[in-house]
Amino acid sequence: MFKFDDTYSNSRITDLYTQEEERTVQINAPRLGFEYINLRGVTINPEALGVIPVAKAHAFNITSFELNQNKLSVAAKQPNSPQVQAYLKELENQHYELTVYICSTASLTYAWSRYTDITDSTAEKKGVFQISTEDISRLMNAIKKKEDVTEILRGISSINNTRRVSETLELIFAGALALGASDIHIEPEESVIRLRYRFDGVLHDITDIESYIYGRLMSRLKLLSGMVLNTKAEAQDGRFTFDIESRQVEVRSSVIPGATAESIVMRLLDPSLSTFSMDRIQLNPYIEKVMHQELKKPNGLIITTGPTGSGKTTALYAFLREVHSEGVKIITIENPVEYKIEGIVQTQIGDDYTFANGLRAILRQDPDIIMIGEIRDREVAETAIHAAQTGHLVFSTLHTNSAVAGFARLIDLGIDPRVMGTSINIIIGQRLVRLLCADCKTAYQATSDEKQLITHVMEGHPHPIAVSDPLTIYKSTGCKKCGGTGYRGRIGIFEGVVMDDAVEEAVLRDPREHIIATAAKPQGIPTMIEDGIEKVVKGLTSLQELERVIELPYLAIKKPLAITPTQPLAGEEADELDFFSHVV
Repeated sequence: MFKFDDTYSNSRITDLYTQEEERTVQINAPRLGFEYINLRGVTINPEALGVIPVAKAHAFNITSFELNQNKLSVAAKQPNSPQVQAYLKELENQHYELTVYICSTASLTYAWSRYTDITDSTAEKKGVFQISTEDISRLMNAIKKKEDVTEILRGISSINNTRRVSETLELIFAGALALGASDIHIEPEESVIRLRYRFDGVLHDITDIESYIYGRLMSRLKLLSGMVLNTKAEAQDGRFTFDIESRQVEVRSSVIPGATAESIVMRLLDPSLSTFSMDRIQLNPYIEKVMHQELKKPNGLIITTGPTGSGKTTALYAFLREVHSEGVKIITIENPVEYKIEGIVQTQIGDDYTFANGLRAILRQDPDIIMIGEIRDREVAETAIHAAQTGHLVFSTLHTNSAVAGFARLIDLGIDPRVMGTSINIIIGQRLVRLLCADCKTAYQATSDEKQLITHVMEGHPHPIAVSDPLTIYKSTGCKKCGGTGYRGRIGIFEGVVMDDAVEEAVLRDPREHIIATAAKPQGIPTMIEDGIEKVVKGLTSLQELERVIELPYLAIKKPLAITPTQPLAGEEADELDFFSHVV
C-alpha cells in the first residue's frame, strides 16, 4: 500500500506559504510607505537585538537588528498599527534614531530565534544577573591566585560566541569574590581590554579580555544595570544583584566615556562581610576605651574623617551595631546604602531626597540615633549640630586628612566655633594599611635611618614601645597564599580628639591643627603616625606600606631598602583575613 510522507508534505506546504507571504509583504510595502526587508538575508547584531526585550518583540511583532551609535534599524509585521507606533515612540524617547522596515512573520521568527545569542542578557530581568550557584562556586574554588583567572579565560576563548560573554562575566565575578576584590575595573585601551581588581585597597592587573567580545560584554552589563544602551558619550550609574550560595551580592556599576571606548567600574557589596562590630574594625586599645565611653552618651556628634576608601563608613556601621538595641530608633541617610543592617531604618539620597531635606525629615521621625553618610555643606553641618544639641546621638563623616583638621573643616563650612563644645563628642581620623602576609613576611634589621624615624615617633607616643638595638622589623615577600603581593587583609590606624575643656578653648582661641593637637595631647590617644609605627614595630605591617598611606614626619623612604634578610616566617600561622579587606 502506498504511503504519503506527511513530514515532507507539511514542510513543502510551509515553504510555499512562507514564499507567498514574502511576495505579498514585498508587493504591499510601497503602498504602506515602508521599505521591505527579509531578515534572513541580513546580519542581526546581538547588541541591536537586545534593545527590544523578547517579551515586547513578541507582543508587538517587532524586532531590532542593526545598531550604529544611536541609529537603530527596526522591522515590524504591521509598522502602522497604533500599538507599534506607540512603542516606536518609546524608542525615540530613549534617543534612538529609527529606520523602520516592514517584514514577514517568517522574518520575525528567524530574528527572534537569535535571542539565544544573548539569552542571559535579554531573558533575565534588568537588575538581576542569573548565574548558577554551582558554576560560580566551582570557579571560586579553582581560583587561588590572579594568574588562575587568565588560565580559565584562555579556555573560555575556545567556546562558541553564544556562551562566551556569559562565561566571561561569570569568571570576572567569581575571580573577584575568590580574590577578595572590592572593585572590578574593565578599562579599554587602543589594543587591549584590561581587567583589574582592587583588593586590600590596591589595584592589580589581572588579565586582558578579548576585544572581540568587549561590545557584547558592555551591552550585557549596561542592560543588567538598567542603563541606556545606546548612550556612549555620557556617564551612567546603575546597579544589579546576583545570588551566590545563600546570599545576594549587590553590584554598583559606573560607566564613563573614554578616548577609545567606555570604561566600567563595579563595586561588589557582599553581605557576608557585613557583620560589623567594634572587634572587627580593630581599634587600638587607647581609642577603643574612649569610644566605648563616647557611645554610651545619649547625645552629641561623633565624626570619622579620612579620604575615600579609608574605612569611615565601615567604622560608623560598627558603631551603629554597638549602640543598636530594641529600645532605640536608628535612622540613616546614605549615598548610597552600602550594607543593610537589620533593625535600622536606612534611607538613600536621590534627586528629591538630599542630605539636607532628608535630615530634616528624619528629625520628624522621632529618632534616638542618626547616621549621616557625609557632611558636605553648611546646611547639613548646621542641621547635624542642631540634632546633636537637641538630644540625638549623631554619627557622620568628613573628608579631611586628620582628626584635628575636622574642626577647621566645620568652621570652613560655616559652623560657629562657640557651638562645637556643646555638640561634638569626638572626631576620629583613620587610614587603612595592608597586613603583612604571616606566611611569607621576612624579618630584617632596620637601617640607621629607619631606626631613627621609629625612635623619633616612639618618643612622642603616649604609650611608647621600647625600640631595641638592633631593631628587627619586617618587609613583604610574596607567596601563593597572598597571591605574590606580600600582604593579606588590612587593618586600621586611628587617632582621635575628644572634646574637653582644653580642646574647646583651643578651637575658640586658635583652631589651627597644631594648636588643637597640643591641647589634645594629655588625652593619651596616639596619632595615626604613632599608631602606624607601633604596628610596624609589632610586625603587623611594613614601613613602606605605612608611607604609602600617610606622610611620615621626616625621612621619606623612596629608594629600595638595603636589607639583611634573616628568616622568613614560613611556619607562622596566617592570621584570619581582616574585615577591612572589603570596606566601603
